[in-house]
Amino acid sequence: MPDGVTADELQAWVSGLDALFGRVAGRFGRVEPRKQARAYVMGLLAPVERKNGWQLAEAAGDSSPDRMQRLLNNARWDAREVRVDLRAYVVENLGHRDGVLIVDETGFIKKGVKSAGVQRQYSGTAGRVENCQLGVFLAYTSPLGRALIDAELYLPKSWTDDQARCAEAGIPQNTEFATKPVLARAMLARTLDAGIPVSWVTADEAYGQDYKFRHFLELRRLNYVVAVPKSQRVGAELGADTRADSLAAQAPPEAWKRLSCGDGAKGLRLYDWALADMHFETEPGYQRWLLVRRSLTPNAKGELELAYYLCHGPTGSTIDDLIRIAGARWAIEECFQAAKNETGLDHYQVRRYDAWHRHITLAMLAHAYLAVTAATAPKAAAAWSASHQRRSAVSWHT
Repeated sequence: MPDGVTADELQAWVSGLDALFGRVAGRFGRVEPRKQARAYVMGLLAPVERKNGWQLAEAAGDSSPDRMQRLLNNARWDAREVRVDLRAYVVENLGHRDGVLIVDETGFIKKGVKSAGVQRQYSGTAGRVENCQLGVFLAYTSPLGRALIDAELYLPKSWTDDQARCAEAGIPQNTEFATKPVLARAMLARTLDAGIPVSWVTADEAYGQDYKFRHFLELRRLNYVVAVPKSQRVGAELGADTRADSLAAQAPPEAWKRLSCGDGAKGLRLYDWALADMHFETEPGYQRWLLVRRSLTPNAKGELELAYYLCHGPTGSTIDDLIRIAGARWAIEECFQAAKNETGLDHYQVRRYDAWHRHITLAMLAHAYLAVTAATAPKAAAAWSASHQRRSAVSWHT
């Protein structure tokens, strides 16, 4: 038994996981892949350093990783159907009317050219151009907790223009190129169609600068605070097509307010904030704003860094409301960190498109279980987390 976890807490932990897996078990059809999927998730939650095929097999008591690889590459089950149950589980336990959906991507550095979607491309995770895959993710955060609820593998044109290469990697025939904002819109549409409680959406400038992405949100009656580059053209509706940085420069000194956009690892995330003169009504009851964030300390060039956000929401929304949503974007970074460190989100050793989605889905399922347990049984979650960090030996057979 892991050090620091009582017998009752262990039993509650396993019972809760069994209840979660009972929700998705029917997606696997046959008994063998169903049992193997449960063992896979248990292995992802086990205190082992690398959650690759060999170590997951060892945690499950298998003599080789063949069964784990077969689950990802050959068994019949649809990862997207499992994510329907994953989303419902998250909403049931963490859903709140003040929920926020967050779109972001993360990179998975790979070797070679065979893994679906891999190419030399910029990875924000690495902070440079790397040979990597990029996954676009959707997270849900609320006052009750946060979790990843959907994902899509980005396929560059170098892949979608090469059907033979796609076929070798298991990418469905005639898959067309889709930008990352298009993938994000598809995930948001699935989530909204499911009736998830949500008030706002936030995303970085890769998505925020895309007009079609913002227009989609407005059509779906989703309020948003999305980052945009300083060169973003704003204010056309006012009859003046102006860059974001030019409009921000017009803000008088008294417009700036020092406020926190949430708690960080080192305390409150304090910045100076201003609402530029762009708050006009778009339709009855709704307005747009340009929100500007300024750092408190100069960078290496001696400059105070500025960040810009286009906002759309109910008339009367305050600067505090908009700052809170802007700060919510850090929740998905915390989800990435936790899922990579604790449930092996980036530990996979697969090349196929469907296998990538399967591993990512099971890793998100394990992460969601941690998130829900932290919200509903924090004592057990804290004890389990401590034991996980100590890498204690544990038997996962029940």
